[in-house]
Amino acid sequence: MADTLEQKITAAGGALNMLRSSDLGHVIFPGIPPEFTNWRDEQNAWHHAVVLFEQSYHMTELHLRGADVLKFVSGFASNDLSNLHPLRAKQLVMCAPDGNLISDCILFCEAEDFLRVVGPPTASSWLQFNAERTDLAVEAVRDENMIVPRDRRDVFRFQLQGPNALPLLQEAVDGDLPEIKFFRIGELRIAGHEVRALRHGMAGRPGFELYGPWEVQAEVRARIEALGAQYGLRKAGAMTYPTAAQESGWMPRPLPALYGGGAEMQAFRDWLPARSFEGMASLGGSFVSDDLTEYFVEPYELGYGPMVRFDHDYVGREALMARNGQARRTKVTLEWNNDDVFDVMRRSVGTARPRTKFISLPIPMYATFEYDRVELDGTCIGISQWSSYSSNAGSVLSTALIETEHVEMGREVTLVWGEPGSRRATVEDHEVTGIRARIAPVPYFEKSIKKD
Repeated sequence: MADTLEQKITAAGGALNMLRSSDLGHVIFPGIPPEFTNWRDEQNAWHHAVVLFEQSYHMTELHLRGADVLKFVSGFASNDLSNLHPLRAKQLVMCAPDGNLISDCILFCEAEDFLRVVGPPTASSWLQFNAERTDLAVEAVRDENMIVPRDRRDVFRFQLQGPNALPLLQEAVDGDLPEIKFFRIGELRIAGHEVRALRHGMAGRPGFELYGPWEVQAEVRARIEALGAQYGLRKAGAMTYPTAAQESGWMPRPLPALYGGGAEMQAFRDWLPARSFEGMASLGGSFVSDDLTEYFVEPYELGYGPMVRFDHDYVGREALMARNGQARRTKVTLEWNNDDVFDVMRRSVGTARPRTKFISLPIPMYATFEYDRVELDGTCIGISQWSSYSSNAGSVLSTALIETEHVEMGREVTLVWGEPGSRRATVEDHEVTGIRARIAPVPYFEKSIKKD
């Protein structure tokens, strides 16, 4: 039995064979029920009232401490971290040496010598691997997510988002709510306990991410919920939470470039366990290629181009410089045609054969990494990834990368739905079919976050 990811890939005959054979379906969000009320109203809340997104359980944290933490992390940041200081947060965008994305995450600067890395496990794994090899003064301690349950973590974490987030928090704090600028961290008290709040947004709505010592979360949350009824507070369940990224246009789950590359990436795969997230993940959908690199994405395609800097040395810098800011594909939203969607659903549950692949609402995804073909007049012009039904849009939306020359708002394209020749037991026998979709902006709704 393979012990490392590299051994598992070799035994499977390559990364694509390993990923295409995995039966892992959509990633489960632990610690909370699928719905607290119902996912339709939970979605509506971030547009019309306020929603509580529970984040205490599913996100991995890596704690980096030491005199050289900022210097260390800057060596992997394609964006500028020179103005990162205590009580400020920054998005961190990390690439492989070939310039393709490994992961992005959020850095919380808690002190001059303490950074929290918060986000998907791949981000923490890449930094932890490199921290264990560096000569810089930095120590990495992992605070794993709670997919495997345990008693506690270092901090609790939840977000308040929506037009009523600010007035709710103003009433919930002890004393006055301090002014917190965008992506800054404020210190405040709730229910007599010291907590911190990051000002940012999710689903394109303004809000705050609250976090503090694990043992005080019940009292802090109880205070928020007691006041929340008058502000229309809804708690988002595990079915609702992953749909929030859809309307804001963030692409949470592109295939990380760690599966390819040269000696440095192989060393990373030798370090990663076979039963890690990266080793258990699945690849699904109608986009099928024998070329692993066709599944990789790079920062310019994801809209991170304005963030890319070349004034410091980091992994992937030379490859990004060679691209000269040019992206072959552009990120867009696809608005799926409701008539086609519900016809596919009807045909998928009938007795007639062949049937179509079932579309589960609100989350149609049936693999860790979702890659569906997008066609124009029968020719593949891009790939569709993260998808979910939005009650605020009234349709299924997906985030896609389309060849730039074909991007035209309102243009109708075809999303190919299904998984041809699937080897995964979690995928039923079905015929691949087309779903009409309309190219729309990303983010789908205009953001209402004031960046002051």
